Amino acid sequence: MNFKPRRSPAAAADPGRELMRAVIQRVDRASVRVGGVEIAGIAKGILALVAVHKNDTHTDLEWMARKIVELRIFDDAEGKLNLGLLDIGGQLLMVSQFTLYGDCRKGRRPSYSDSAPPVEARKLYERFVEIVRQSVPGVQDGRFQAEMNVELVNSGPVTLILESPGNRTRSDTV
Repeated sequence: MNFKPRRSPAAAADPGRELMRAVIQRVDRASVRVGGVEIAGIAKGILALVAVHKNDTHTDLEWMARKIVELRIFDDAEGKLNLGLLDIGGQLLMVSQFTLYGDCRKGRRPSYSDSAPPVEARKLYERFVEIVRQSVPGVQDGRFQAEMNVELVNSGPVTLILESPGNRTRSDTV
């Protein structure tokens, strides 16, 4: 089989630039447990699994925070995906997940070399949470570098993969 993976339009536009990643899921509820104890939980809203790339900047963090908070993935009165998290008074649960950068193209063991190193990743992730809290004060988050059990009830289901635009201009990307 000769399968060539497709790159996202954002990555294809700037092939030398890697991107901050997030997988977001519209949920009826979600929670995080560490050691069998629930440490975070939300009702209706968004669960965001977030990965920080080794080359991410503050600009990537700001772009991703705004995108997650403003993305219109909730139904309006006509049943169209036309409302954002704040429009519905929804909640946000963020979980750091470096495995989103797992590269499985070679061998059988994923490579995580594109993930930010743990010390840098922690700083960037914590800054990212601070940025999001400016818009969503009650944001919940998991525990960085902990073995977590994430439980969710996906609504829709609606699941999207987001990648920051990297070095491209941002005027038309939010």
